[in-house]
Amino acid sequence: MVRRDVAALVTVGNAATLAAKAAATVPIVFIVNEDPVGLGLVANLARPGGNLTGVNFFAAELTAKRLELLRELVPAATRVAVLVNPANATTAETTLRDVAPAARAMGMQILVFKTSTSREIDAAFNTFVRERPDALFVNPDPFFSSRLVQLVHLASRHMVPASYGNREFAEAGGLMSYGPSLTDAFRQVGAYTGRILKGAKPVDLPVVQSSKFELVINAQTARMLRLTVPATLLAIAEEVIE
Repeated sequence: MVRRDVAALVTVGNAATLAAKAAATVPIVFIVNEDPVGLGLVANLARPGGNLTGVNFFAAELTAKRLELLRELVPAATRVAVLVNPANATTAETTLRDVAPAARAMGMQILVFKTSTSREIDAAFNTFVRERPDALFVNPDPFFSSRLVQLVHLASRHMVPASYGNREFAEAGGLMSYGPSLTDAFRQVGAYTGRILKGAKPVDLPVVQSSKFELVINAQTARMLRLTVPATLLAIAEEVIE
C-alpha cells in the first residue's frame, strides 16, 4: 500500500496499526482497542506527535465489566472458557492479565483457549465436550469478528452461553455483547480521514476515546439456553433482541 503512494492509511486493530507505523510515513488513522500511548503509537492523546491519530475504543479495558455482566446473566457459571487470538499478542496478553483477577474475585475458574485459525476454533469447541465450561468469553479481536458466524454457530451447537465484545455477535444470534459502539468509532475515523485528505495533519488531531458503550442481549438465545434475563440487565441494555 505504501508503494502505491496513498495519501493516508486507515487501520483496524493493534497488529495492523503497529505494522503500518513501522512501514509508512504517510498519515495513519487507526482504531485500536488499547491505550495507544501504551502501545507506542502516539506520544500523548492530546498531541499525538507523529503521523498517527485515531480512535481508542477501550475494548480491552472492559474485560472485567464484561465478565461481571456475563456472571449476572449466568449466575451458576464457575468455569469460563476464554478465547484469545495469540497472533494479536498485545490484546491477548492484556485480556488474560485482566480476566484472571476478575474471575478470581468472583470465584470463577478460567480455561484459556488460544486460536488464530478457523480450524483452531473448531478444535477449541470440540474440547468443550470434555472440559464442560459453563460460559464462554470471546476476546474482542478483528480475527474473531471475521469468524462471527462460526463462533455464534458453535456456541449454539454446544449450548454454551457466550459473551462478545460488539453488538454484531448478538445480532447474529450470540447471547450477549458489551462494548463500545463501533459505528461511532468508524464514523470518527471517516471524519478524521476526510480532514486529513483536505490538508489536516495527524499531529493536530487528538486521539478520540470512545464514550458510548452498549449492552445488547439476545432474548431468543437466552430462552434457548433456558436462561432468565435479570431485570437489572434489561434495565441497562441498549437493546434486547426478541
